Amino acid sequence: MGKDVIIACDFPGREQVLDFLQRFEGEARKPFLKIGMELFYSAGPDIVRELKDRDYRIFLDLKLHDIPNTVRAAMRVLSGLGADVCNLHAAGTIPMMEAALEGLTRPDGTRPLLLAVTQLTSTDQMHLERDLWIREEMEEVILHYAENASLAGLDGVVCSPLEAPAVHKRCGTDFLTVTPGVRFADSAADDQRRVTTPARARELGSDYIVVGRPITGAADPVSAWRRCLTEFVDT
Repeated sequence: MGKDVIIACDFPGREQVLDFLQRFEGEARKPFLKIGMELFYSAGPDIVRELKDRDYRIFLDLKLHDIPNTVRAAMRVLSGLGADVCNLHAAGTIPMMEAALEGLTRPDGTRPLLLAVTQLTSTDQMHLERDLWIREEMEEVILHYAENASLAGLDGVVCSPLEAPAVHKRCGTDFLTVTPGVRFADSAADDQRRVTTPARARELGSDYIVVGRPITGAADPVSAWRRCLTEFVDT
């Protein structure tokens, strides 16, 4: 899988996401979509099946974090939906990540890619220390979590583009970095803190960028998506 832009479809329901996707009909390539908690909890597992039936690639962003047995069982269910990528929180520890990988793997040996979330891009050093009582520097925490994910056999991590170079240096260039916190230079950061532009994310070595409001909230979402592709993939 080469570099690509993943659109965060953070919509409240099925009709809204389908209305949004109608704008992309006739495009030479179908966008890669992220289904997060809001849409999944509203529309249920059938939204994943429906969009897969329409030939969309799906990143199912549910960020599982529970005891290993529960995560194993949940991943077994999610694996049957046909998503291309799933994720969980690296903070759940190596045994949880190993259990997730086991549950995600189908009887024929195939499975979606599995990513670990290191630290949310809304978290900064102050939150890390004040709220989580983690005193180490943010980058070192992220690298440690990425190493744990690699040891557990995962395919990569979700991290800020700013951390992608260090993750690749520590875990290898084949270890994927999927990076939210991407905004155009002329866009607001909203509630993201560790952010950069699509062009800069490419320079830093991100494998995929996840872009939400700069595309979904744009007056012309298709043009915004094409701009992302131009800056991140096609330059």
